[in-house]
Amino acid sequence: MHDKNQALTLTEAVLDPILAREPAGPRVTYYDDATGARIELSGLTLANWAAKTANLIRDEFGLSPGARVAVLLPAHWQTAAVLLGCWWAGTEVVLDPDPDADLALVTADRIDDADGVAEVAALSLDPLGAPIRNLPVGITDFATAVRVHGDQFYPRGAGVALDGMPVAEVLAAARKSAMRQGFSEGDRVLSSAPWDTADELINGFVAVLTAGASLVQVVNPDPDQRQRRIDSERVTAHVG
Repeated sequence: MHDKNQALTLTEAVLDPILAREPAGPRVTYYDDATGARIELSGLTLANWAAKTANLIRDEFGLSPGARVAVLLPAHWQTAAVLLGCWWAGTEVVLDPDPDADLALVTADRIDDADGVAEVAALSLDPLGAPIRNLPVGITDFATAVRVHGDQFYPRGAGVALDGMPVAEVLAAARKSAMRQGFSEGDRVLSSAPWDTADELINGFVAVLTAGASLVQVVNPDPDQRQRRIDSERVTAHVG
């Protein structure tokens, strides 16, 4: 539910049309060729995980719209849910280490990059959502904390969304990127591109959702698997 007197969050802007049209269809399909992992999320499942993340951000960490969250995570299906959760909560995502951020979401090997941040949560990125053992005192285990939160979310406002860009600016950039890359509704978009910068994140993730397409994200890509994956996943477009 959205208060019509408030501007849409970035998550509502990209997910609402998808959920209205095809909530059960695949939206993010994730492969790790180094481990053989394959995880697929429908639009509804992605929205549920995003809602849990947004509730965690607001209710457990006490952040309100306008707060800044450093997301120091690789391209991953869990990162997709985290980003959408951050934007649903109205927070600004920053992609570089920032000691002035209100919260940092990191992998275990990047905890030091969150030095000085008031709140830090670490993600194992385990395919089954396993927690991280023996975390330093004061670091929240994301997988454990997020599970108890609700899978519906009611936003309270939006503003700056990504590295200083307001929602409208990110949306405009994503639509322009989708047109340039030829994405359209129903496309299956193959990508191995990182999400380390705002441009990479817009081109390789936000643009896909904005177009109404779905993403096949492959990390540690095996060139020998590429054509078989294009065929099996019915890939129709590529990032880049």
